Amino acid sequence: MNILMVSLGCDKNLCDSETMMGILSANNYNLTNDESEADAVIINTCSFIKDAMEESINTILEMAQLKKDRLKYLIVCGCLAERYKNEIFDEIPEIDACVGTASFDRIVEVIKKLEEEESNSKSKVTVFDDIDRLAVSNVHKAISSGTFMGYLKIAEGCDKRCTYCAIPSMRGNYRSVPMEKLLDEASYMAENGIKELVLVAQETTCYGKDIYGKKSLHELIHKLALIDGIEWIRVMYCYPEEIYDELIDAFVNEPKLLHYIDMPLQHSEDDILRRMGRRTNKQFITDVINKLRKKVPDIAIRTSLIAGFPGETEEDHKKLMEFLDEMELDRVGVFTYSREDGTPAASFENQIDEKVAERWRDEIMELCQEISEDKNEALIGKTLKVIIEGYSPDDDVYVGRTYKDAPGVDGLVFVECDYELISGTIVDVKINESGPYDLIGTIID
Repeated sequence: MNILMVSLGCDKNLCDSETMMGILSANNYNLTNDESEADAVIINTCSFIKDAMEESINTILEMAQLKKDRLKYLIVCGCLAERYKNEIFDEIPEIDACVGTASFDRIVEVIKKLEEEESNSKSKVTVFDDIDRLAVSNVHKAISSGTFMGYLKIAEGCDKRCTYCAIPSMRGNYRSVPMEKLLDEASYMAENGIKELVLVAQETTCYGKDIYGKKSLHELIHKLALIDGIEWIRVMYCYPEEIYDELIDAFVNEPKLLHYIDMPLQHSEDDILRRMGRRTNKQFITDVINKLRKKVPDIAIRTSLIAGFPGETEEDHKKLMEFLDEMELDRVGVFTYSREDGTPAASFENQIDEKVAERWRDEIMELCQEISEDKNEALIGKTLKVIIEGYSPDDDVYVGRTYKDAPGVDGLVFVECDYELISGTIVDVKINESGPYDLIGTIID
């Protein structure tokens, strides 16, 4: 059977998709990227915000059209399936099976059930385990994110219960993946060419608290760094209130740990943070940023922000802008508030007009672009390590990233070189030109 996997949403979802692909391959199913060859399509959906949910629904409807041709089975997994498991078959009857977020490791069982049920008018198949079950496979995942960069999901779920977020209802409580499983997976990834390991979870900084009784991310990093072939380790999704001294020390003492931290803040003002259900405040955030910069002077700090949260005022927005101007964070992503069914914030008073939220978002992005442009300009004349991602024949340059740039979300470096560079190679590049997000440089032999 030929199976097409469509993975939507975040890098955590991609990890689940890669696990399913590994399981399918181990059970002699053929994976294809060509929808015209597919006998079955598995869509791993996202439902975090409205735009992501619309993309998931549109993708399902698009793939449902293939059932008029050769497609036998349409299987929907992930957050949308979990969130709307009681309605999804009625809304989109072309779907043959739904798989919950805690059940993706049972994908072969689902396909076999569909094959068995084919003679019985193709009955619908559902697999929804307890949402707090940790889906872990003994089969190594497929590596689809690149020949040299790979995501390692170290935990599932979240205990934070932010008022705007539906993740806990779709992904359950926080569950750390046992360290021995992660080390085994990372070793396999290194053996298959992965050089940059990107650690992801809904929140990475709480890793180990549930199974080891203490925060253990720093211990995991040190053990991962011992794996031959892994050259860069990058950490994403570190909540500010959970950043701890041993983790900061790891940035200082572990050469393979990149001086880069993704720290979702969402806002700066105490009243908004309180209404969001965040477990921190402006002073604590400021102290954490200053502490990181004192211990790791060249650290690149990335954050994400929400514009237009219910009850936010022009004054709140102005103070957030002042905070960003003062803190000069290196990388910033901004989203307008998405009113999600079932979340406490959806029922809050003083919902913000969408046009106002979009204006605030645009103003934040304009400020942060100016900050980024100034920071990049200061890099001209300096030499940075760059991991090569590929070659652009139209421009006759190689494309790569510095330690300051996470894959898919941050900037790029365009590298001029008169000989062939292999993707995954880490080279020294002298920066000659800069823009708001990207850099141009020349390789140094």
